[in-house]
Amino acid sequence: MEHKKRFTRRSNFLLGAYGVCMALFVGVLYEAQIVNGEEYRSQSTIQVTTTQPVESSRGIITDRNGKVLVSNREIYVMTFDPDQVKDDPGLVPEEGHTVRQESAANALLRLLQLCRDQGIEWSDALPVSAEPPFAYTFSQVTGTQRTWFQSFLADRDWSSTEITGATKQPLMSGAVQKEFGLATSSALPAEQLMELMRKDFGIPSRFTDQEARMVLGVLYETALRKLERNAATTPYVLAEDVSVEFISLLSDGGFSGAVVSSESVRQYHTDYAAHLLGRVGAIYDKEERDRLNAPYNEAKEAGEDTSPYRFYRWDEQVGKSGVELAFEPYLQGRDGVRAITTNQDGKITSELYSTQPQPGGTLALTIDIDFQAQVEAALARGVEQAKSEAKDEEEAALMERVGGAAVVLGVKDSEILASATYPTYSQRTYAEDQEELNQNPASPFTNRAFNSVYAPGSTFKPMTAVAALESGIITPKQRINATGTWYYPGDPNSLARCWLYRSSRRTHGRINVSDAITVSCNYFFAEMGYQLGMNRLNEYAAAFGLGESTGVELGERTGSRHENNPGEDQSPWAGFGQASQVYTPLQLASFIATLVRGGERLDAHLLKNISAYDGSAVLYEHQPEVLSEVAMSEETLEAVKKGMGDLVTKGTIAADFADCIVTAGAKTGSAQVGEENANGVFVCFAPFEDPEIAVAVVIEQGRSGSALASTAVEILNCYFAPGDVGAFTVPEGALLH
Repeated sequence: MEHKKRFTRRSNFLLGAYGVCMALFVGVLYEAQIVNGEEYRSQSTIQVTTTQPVESSRGIITDRNGKVLVSNREIYVMTFDPDQVKDDPGLVPEEGHTVRQESAANALLRLLQLCRDQGIEWSDALPVSAEPPFAYTFSQVTGTQRTWFQSFLADRDWSSTEITGATKQPLMSGAVQKEFGLATSSALPAEQLMELMRKDFGIPSRFTDQEARMVLGVLYETALRKLERNAATTPYVLAEDVSVEFISLLSDGGFSGAVVSSESVRQYHTDYAAHLLGRVGAIYDKEERDRLNAPYNEAKEAGEDTSPYRFYRWDEQVGKSGVELAFEPYLQGRDGVRAITTNQDGKITSELYSTQPQPGGTLALTIDIDFQAQVEAALARGVEQAKSEAKDEEEAALMERVGGAAVVLGVKDSEILASATYPTYSQRTYAEDQEELNQNPASPFTNRAFNSVYAPGSTFKPMTAVAALESGIITPKQRINATGTWYYPGDPNSLARCWLYRSSRRTHGRINVSDAITVSCNYFFAEMGYQLGMNRLNEYAAAFGLGESTGVELGERTGSRHENNPGEDQSPWAGFGQASQVYTPLQLASFIATLVRGGERLDAHLLKNISAYDGSAVLYEHQPEVLSEVAMSEETLEAVKKGMGDLVTKGTIAADFADCIVTAGAKTGSAQVGEENANGVFVCFAPFEDPEIAVAVVIEQGRSGSALASTAVEILNCYFAPGDVGAFTVPEGALLH
């Protein structure tokens, strides 16, 4: 009996608890659906959640000592999103327009008028003049922008004409002909295009032609992004680097559709190494984008994991030149993704990262930026000195287009310690200086150290000496009688004269290979070249890396060795650095480093290592790669080095090297270029007994190579007796990650 009572009490308790829960549940439902139902329904229908990419911070670049050369600066950018414009409930649209279209047009016009009043320029690539009477501006825009415009016209079935810089007006489509009541095909004038675009985008008729053109330029930009896969995730950036004061005006004025966000841009902390560091820019070229996305697309097509690869969007900032281009995959980082919920007023109600952005890696280069600055300064003085020696105004005018280059390599592992080109420019002031730089006849954007080629002149003679000694054509002590004029056997009309004979009718007499290098005897090396033959000369030149890739990561011209035409033999002239052979300053420095290293040619490189953005791990560290080897005895090396050492101590440049603080070996060279002054070429290494660095200097129309000796001495002294190195501070506001 007692058991039944306990059971009844428990059952009643459970039924009571159940009843309470049901009452609470009904109450919550009543409150949600009856009391606040209208508000919740409004929120559920009006709140919009979108996903946006979150830009990763690009990796920073430092020199070998950790000094920051390139980092990031955070700026504010303004975008315009028509979808975030709140519809004007009192607006009655014109026939054929929607409330959304006219609301967006009104909001955009108001925003652009504010930008104009505040002196803020905005992006507009619509190839139509800004003011009436409207005309096409195809010749003033890039090829990619013309292609985009062509796609825009085709998407709307307005024209299928291929747009080029020479196109005057595209042909209208049949649909447009019908709309305008035309019986035959005709051109689509810019005025009629504006009429079509006004109708398509719902621009109110009260807008003046100029106001309509302003608005259509931006709406055209936003429409383009809907023509390309995944492009909708890349908002149209209306204005970059807007001020806090302007942002306050936007906030106070309630400018609908204007969205302000932050992004990082590259900040340069040095005026030097511009040709090495390079620049970033937006992707506007389909071929460039396809190349960047190739790894992602290949993995996707193969059904593999695409997460290790980046998918690049239009307008994304990527490396365009120099280190920025060469190491793009390491610098770019991985973008994140965030979900943003906005209410009916366009205000953000929630923001959540689904994927955190991961900054790019930190690149340490092999250069020492302080030494780089000194090398650039020394080269600049050398070039300007050569220009100042012009004999008349006509020659001075011609020499305004000359420049030079200098490269310093570490002998141990072919690290590029400095690479200078003159004239140069500063990445920090590139935008302000661009117009002036483009007009400079000396082509300051050309990286002469890596991409300009020059005849080596007599700097080639040590290479010929090695080939002759190792081939058994001559021994280190063997002497030949240099009579001043060398005749090709069997052809008295084919000859080569020594510079000494040309200048004074004197001869070098009986000399050995070391003497021949010191006095730079053309007769001696013409004979060596003849006996070696063109094929063997080229074999040794290739082994030394002349006419071959040095391995540098930035890309380069490889120059070229001379190849005989049928029935000719240029080996005697090639033997002392003439014929048609041309090489880069980087190749010449690599050749000397290979020589004094004993014949092992290593890859020249600019990258020292790559570490994770937070310094937690080293992702990559360069390991020297042997590209080729020259079989060379110690006796051969000593004979060649002796000739180069004697040039410094008792040869024609001994006076210049009297101020050098370290022992060295060197070789001068000059190469005639048409009717102009000869290019000056100079190579050296130091210290003499245990070489640490190899240097190559070229000054266009610098006359004899000996004129470059003072520049080389200045470089050697800067390296072996560096001045005090001050602290390198990052400017305030720099974003390091």
